[in-house]
Amino acid sequence: MASRLAHLLLTMHNLKTPILALLLLFAMLLQSGCSSLFFYPDQTTYITPDRLNLAYENIYLDTADGETLHGWWLPAEGQPNGTIYFLHGNAQNISSHLLNVAWLPAEGYNVFTIDYRGYGKSTGAPDIEGALHDSEIGLRWLMSQGNSQNTPVVILGQSLGGALGLTLASEWVQRGETPELAGVILDGTFSGFRGIAKEKLGNFWLTWPFQIPLSWTIPDDYEGVDQIANISPVPLMIIHSVRDGIIPFHHGQVLYEAAGEPKQFLQTDTPHAATFIIPAYRNSVLEFLGQN
Repeated sequence: MASRLAHLLLTMHNLKTPILALLLLFAMLLQSGCSSLFFYPDQTTYITPDRLNLAYENIYLDTADGETLHGWWLPAEGQPNGTIYFLHGNAQNISSHLLNVAWLPAEGYNVFTIDYRGYGKSTGAPDIEGALHDSEIGLRWLMSQGNSQNTPVVILGQSLGGALGLTLASEWVQRGETPELAGVILDGTFSGFRGIAKEKLGNFWLTWPFQIPLSWTIPDDYEGVDQIANISPVPLMIIHSVRDGIIPFHHGQVLYEAAGEPKQFLQTDTPHAATFIIPAYRNSVLEFLGQN
């Protein structure tokens, strides 16, 4: 999201009239919708699992509205302890986020990850409702598979993926869906779509005057802070870094305070979405998974 805002600001840089720049920027954001600021996909393949000596299978899923989603299934090495459904952040695609979960198969966990519409090999154009829809399609496919039905399934979402996973888990629990989730892990997640949009727009002088009207273009039923209590009694782990320069630390604190029990908070000290480069943080997640 911050990178999309920066791109828009650079576009405005050469305009000589500040008022014209403001009006043009407002028109661009209003036309595309503030929700477009959350998505920064590309179609480059940065790395594939086989380059990391991981077994994998390409998965293609059709959506009800005619799109095709691409994902990877990474089987656990040996007898699986559980299955992780990984929802990645807002930039690039699954191939650039692979290293965040590439360590899990060796620890005995299957991993399934998908690209939302418009990312990587998935068709379509991204928006909030579409990405929420896509994340549910991936979970329903996963829950229907024999190789995951007999293992605990845990959602792991980073940044934007955490916001999607939070909403997905809340709805899954409230509807009484089966199989039940065994846990939810949110890493570097913002407390709400509208809230973070207003906060980011307010950080730039060009967009500061429009932070309220533009953020209000996002429906308030996407605010994770209002939904997170619904995940209980599914065990929840919230991870957030005090050095997160993209999603400030207070977002993790707000989510934790609003969540129901059982819950854990892991305070980290890495850049945004870099949690799993530290072995100690991996071990904390493995302990959480082992408990559930």
